[in-house]
Amino acid sequence: MSVLLISLLAVVYACSKGGGGGGGGTSNPCAGITITVTATSTNPTTGSSNGSITATASGGGTAFTYSINGGTFQSAGSFTNLAAGSYTVTAKNTSGCTGSSIVTLTATNPCAGITINVNGTSVNPTSTIVNDGSISATATGSTGFTFNINGGTFQSSGNFTNLGVGTYTIVAKDVNGCTGSNTFTLTAPNPCAGIAINVTATIVNPTTSATTDGSITASATGSTGFTFNINGGTFQSTGTFNNLGQGTYLIVAKDVNGCTGSASFTLTAPNPCAGVTITISSVVTNNTPCQAANGSITVNGTGGTGPYLYSLNGGAFQSSNIFNGLTATFHAVTAKDANGCTGSANIAVSDLPAGPLFTAVRNVLQANCVSCHNSTLSEGGMNWTVDCNIVNFKDRINERAVNTNPSSMPPTGLLPASERTKITNWINAGGRFTD
Repeated sequence: MSVLLISLLAVVYACSKGGGGGGGGTSNPCAGITITVTATSTNPTTGSSNGSITATASGGGTAFTYSINGGTFQSAGSFTNLAAGSYTVTAKNTSGCTGSSIVTLTATNPCAGITINVNGTSVNPTSTIVNDGSISATATGSTGFTFNINGGTFQSSGNFTNLGVGTYTIVAKDVNGCTGSNTFTLTAPNPCAGIAINVTATIVNPTTSATTDGSITASATGSTGFTFNINGGTFQSTGTFNNLGQGTYLIVAKDVNGCTGSASFTLTAPNPCAGVTITISSVVTNNTPCQAANGSITVNGTGGTGPYLYSLNGGAFQSSNIFNGLTATFHAVTAKDANGCTGSANIAVSDLPAGPLFTAVRNVLQANCVSCHNSTLSEGGMNWTVDCNIVNFKDRINERAVNTNPSSMPPTGLLPASERTKITNWINAGGRFTD
């Protein structure tokens, strides 16, 4: 704190009552009186109201009273509990004559030049899951210390107990509010060092691939107080896990210190198709050439567990065992039973042979017309070397070769009646490839 001495000379003049020239009047009691106020001060510390001013007066008597900033006059010239600021101290004698002085108090930093060092000793917790560590802190560089930890309430002692693993900041504060701090880190010995936990289990596989009646019963060695979980779930006191389907499961065992060991176990369902041979029998309806594909296959699966589903050429499975609209080729048919077991067969659909009436007409055209109607020379766009052209244009053949409309064909002369009859008989029978 600093002390300031200030003096101020104040001369107070009072007007006398009455005028000159022998007239009566009252004289000014303060005429010629000069009251000087001298003050010493103690500056407050920053943020506090602990400053003070002590004033004395001289020059106009001895029985002075004092006032600060226009307040009530008092017998003493001491004023305390003052914050930083400017104050006017006024002294008044018994005649009411006054003098004053302006005193300015400035705040001082109580922590300027103060360095508080915090030191301490720590005791680490005995494991990562207990809070039996402690820190005992001391401070130097000032006096009257209180302490807090991690921003908590200040206390008179620097001892902090019941601490777990972690980092802690200890702050020491002196009587003036000046602070210093230090950070302490508590660690625990690794409780799992040298610990090897082995997990074993007995398994029961599910009865089928679609059921969840499998189980795993796990046990652990290498430590004590185990709990278990499966596939990252909640730990439980028993190592038995039920209602499991086929798949791979990770079992973790954890001891009382949090040390863990794990093992994977795979449950498999018996193969329902082992020893099962599915055979496919079929009935084929061959395709009729020269019209929309109309072959069909009717299949039946045996050797597995019904009901069966059927697929044609890798398509979707269906419940029907009949496939229609098939062309003449090999078709791959697959039968699948209720357990998903499959069997396959390649089944041929053939074209039906040419009928005798069609064959007779084809022979007539080959003998009389193919020279002008072939793949190289196709008069009128007709090629009678292609069987389906004969079927598709039978009406044209009938008109030209039988009815001679608009002229007879072949141009070498009308066909004999027996040849024309073959054409007529075929068309009357339906004009199909198979007639």
